[in-house]
Amino acid sequence: MSRKKNKSKHLAAISLAVMGVGFVATFPFQDSLWGIILQGGFEAGLVGGLADWFAVTALFRHPLGLPIPHTALLPKNRKRIIAAIISMLENDWLTKESIRKKISSIPFTEKLFNLAKNLLKGSHLKNAVINLIQHLLQSIDSKKFAPVIEGELKVKLQDIDVSKYLPLAIDQLLNRKYDEKALDFILNEVDDWAKKESTKERLGKMAVDALENIKADGFMQFALKSFTNIVNEEKLGNIIQGLIQKGVKSFSDPFNPNRQTLLYHINTKLQAVKSDENLALELNTIKEQMVSEWQLEERITEFIDQLKQKASFHIQEPNFYESYLLPLLSNAIESLQADDTKVKSMESWIQDQISIFVDHNHSKIGKLVEENLEKLDNKTLIDMIENNVGKDLQWIRVNGAVCGFLIGLILVGVKLFF
Repeated sequence: MSRKKNKSKHLAAISLAVMGVGFVATFPFQDSLWGIILQGGFEAGLVGGLADWFAVTALFRHPLGLPIPHTALLPKNRKRIIAAIISMLENDWLTKESIRKKISSIPFTEKLFNLAKNLLKGSHLKNAVINLIQHLLQSIDSKKFAPVIEGELKVKLQDIDVSKYLPLAIDQLLNRKYDEKALDFILNEVDDWAKKESTKERLGKMAVDALENIKADGFMQFALKSFTNIVNEEKLGNIIQGLIQKGVKSFSDPFNPNRQTLLYHINTKLQAVKSDENLALELNTIKEQMVSEWQLEERITEFIDQLKQKASFHIQEPNFYESYLLPLLSNAIESLQADDTKVKSMESWIQDQISIFVDHNHSKIGKLVEENLEKLDNKTLIDMIENNVGKDLQWIRVNGAVCGFLIGLILVGVKLFF
């Protein structure tokens, strides 16, 4: 910039020098026609160049350092110029309406979506997201979260009404034939028990004791005495053991009518349980007592710590971002972008927020410009202006010299003509 400024200054100085040298050089030729014409042209050019030099210089400083009135216009009128610039910015160029109009023409959501898609594929965002997730995981205090989770879990469990799920449980029990399985389990246990030698002995002894304790008169008493003399504990145990095993075998047969009758009776009782309010109330009471006494805080803390450790290890895998996070984030952006209602809502929200920001901060534009301009002293401000428009200002001087030269030629020619 300074090189261009110096070049233009040299050009202006050269134009004045040419006019001055030309004016002096034509003195010996004043007797000739062309000498008179050229001297008039150089004279007018010198006067025009000096006049324009004075005018341009007077904008920024006193010409030749002399305090000539109406010169050094920029330093003298600095505050007025700054005020005019601020007023022009606020009231003409950057008004609230013009800013809002420009903002309304900008598709912010489209630009944001494109920016997000491009950023998703970059390594910087990848590292930033992974580091952020790691930081969030490490910042989770398991001991603080555990009581909260325990409390919420207990509240949810307390809100469960067992009576609503009791019919479903009974239907599942019957559909999975747990009634038959339970009966077969009991029959197998009874059969195993009946096969034991100790069981046979116990049954025989119980039968003999029962017979001896039966109170009867007359012929019945005589018959019982005769029967007990014929059989002993071992025989009675064998008889009862055989009866039990035979009964178990009979009830184990799927097609046995007695078994079907028993299962039907069990099924009927279970169906009645569905609407048993007392049972439902008792189950709810048991549930509430169990939940209130359930100590889960330590287990939940261990569970959260395990989840944190597994998640941290999983995040550190090389393909975690590309395989999990990137598709998830890309799908979320595409889904949001495809929803016109949400896009319009976002666009409207962004436009409103920017408009509110402009309304609240519009006056700061002028203050910002004023603060920055006030930081500059006169010399720096003048140098900035000359650096930006100096070339054009110097060309004014050149044009003044050239135009003066041409006009001088014309005027001398007209003078000689008349």
